Amino acid sequence: MKWKKIGRILVLDHYPEDLKKILDKFDIDSIVKINEIFGQIREPKIELLYGETTETIHKENGCFYNLDLSKIMWSKGNTNERMRISKLVNDNETVLDMFAGIGYFSIPIAIHSNPKKVIAIEINPNSFNYLKKNIILNKVHNKINPILGDCKDLDRNLLVDRVIMGYIKTTHHYLNSAISVLNDGGIIHYHETVPDKLINTRPINRIKKIAKNKEVKLLNIETIKKYAPGVSHVVLDVQINES
Repeated sequence: MKWKKIGRILVLDHYPEDLKKILDKFDIDSIVKINEIFGQIREPKIELLYGETTETIHKENGCFYNLDLSKIMWSKGNTNERMRISKLVNDNETVLDMFAGIGYFSIPIAIHSNPKKVIAIEINPNSFNYLKKNIILNKVHNKINPILGDCKDLDRNLLVDRVIMGYIKTTHHYLNSAISVLNDGGIIHYHETVPDKLINTRPINRIKKIAKNKEVKLLNIETIKKYAPGVSHVVLDVQINES
């Protein structure tokens, strides 16, 4: 049986053979089965197998996340990456979190580093609602500015030192927006799902194409997890300099 525990909710990948055995083993409020994740805003379709609630508070890396698993996806595979990014942010940086969700990256950055400001943009109203709750829950309202909206429609007067692009599948469509608001020498953390044989070429070439005459310096490539056979979820740390 494959499972993951999110807060006080157990998430299964198939129907359990012995529900009582699971309840004896885990101290939980509910059991859910996620059947599908669909759409641009990654909405889950779940079944509640036990209990009465799909809402919980999950603790990770010293951060608290209030979420409803019937409305919001949670990836435990990104745990290390969320902490890694929070340790890279320098003092007094302005950070743009382009696909903020419920605060997956914004909350750890605000707690574990000392940014001047984190601008957290989220298009899904359900996720945005929990983003605002989590900002209050973690007492970081003085560091994070939540915005409900589309990352393609950024304020062109906005200038930031670092951009988090923690989304996959269509992330490359947002590279122009990310680069357009980046200060000289700023850094982008660009996520992509890519065939393993193209890891060292396709993602960086996409960034160079959008950056045009700017200098693109690859700082690091991290493999977050396997996405499918022969395909990996990777993140590139890239510095963009004016030529």
